[in-house]
Amino acid sequence: MGGDYAPALAMMAVQVGFAGLNIVSKLAMDSGMSPFVMITYRNIVATVFLAPLAFFLERKTIRELKGKTLFQLFLCSIFGATLNQILYFVGLKYSSPTIACALSNILPAITFVMAVPFRMETVRIKTVSGQAKVWGTVLCVGGSTLMTFYKGSLIKLWGPHIHWRYASAAATSASTGSSHHMVLGAVLVIASCFAWAIWFIIQAKMCRSFASPYTSSTLLCFMAGMQCLVISFAVERKWSVWVLGWDIRLVAVLYIGVVGSGLAFALMSWCIQRRGPLFVSMFSPLLLVIVAILGWGILDEKLFLGSAVGSALIVGGLYLVLWGKGREMDANANAMVPMVPMVPDEFITSTALPVFFSPTDQDH
Repeated sequence: MGGDYAPALAMMAVQVGFAGLNIVSKLAMDSGMSPFVMITYRNIVATVFLAPLAFFLERKTIRELKGKTLFQLFLCSIFGATLNQILYFVGLKYSSPTIACALSNILPAITFVMAVPFRMETVRIKTVSGQAKVWGTVLCVGGSTLMTFYKGSLIKLWGPHIHWRYASAAATSASTGSSHHMVLGAVLVIASCFAWAIWFIIQAKMCRSFASPYTSSTLLCFMAGMQCLVISFAVERKWSVWVLGWDIRLVAVLYIGVVGSGLAFALMSWCIQRRGPLFVSMFSPLLLVIVAILGWGILDEKLFLGSAVGSALIVGGLYLVLWGKGREMDANANAMVPMVPMVPDEFITSTALPVFFSPTDQDH
């Protein structure tokens, strides 16, 4: 992967993987799988997948672990994995993959707002870059509010040519009563973005003293797996909900654990090392487009005016924030003034969940 186009192709592959994560997760939950159980399995699978990499590549760094670092990892696991994933997947259960991915694009704006009090980000409202970041944040918040509380008229499109009988049956069985919880689902997705932004702040500080991505990611997933296990047992007390047969539930667990947390992490880490975090963030809106196409083709999702306009506002606001940030970093580089990025390199390379893990990702 040494070509000039390799990082772009790798990030496209990551976004396709995240799109699949949202689709298979939605299908698994529509078939009756508990989101709490699915998240628990996800972190366990991710831990098993990442542990060998941590052992062979960073086994000497385990000696650098201190009590303070472990406590910071514990907080990161709570906000970055447990709360983030539970809120996102429960929100995904009550909404749709397209809406969940669109709302996840407000994450950079929320991170920007929360980073200012901690002096990890500056506003500089008198500059063009500062105004772009502020107006981009306003557009993101406005778009997410529009998608949450305004449905609008149905946009008529031609019918999809993809026929997946299983997906149609699952969507039909889950449609009863779930439409009344669309607003709740959107609010939970937005709340997951706040949890993820808090994770950014904590993780950025932790990585100044411990910058071993595979080791920290393995420990984070392990802690999150144990936390989700306790929560799942408290919520789901029937042993039957933990049974994985040869169906969509097993596919979802393996997919989101290996692809959503394992392979995606490795590809994103490589791209960040080659092109930096801003380059990786620029591919975020691509996830919304892919999920919208897959959701329309496989799940037969309906497109409404509020979702379309809100998505456009969010994507436009996201690019304004990124453009302003890029212009600010260029200006500081030319002036030889050190500037802390919104999401430090060492922070991103130490996380197992992507900036859309989401959910969708990221995780989501």
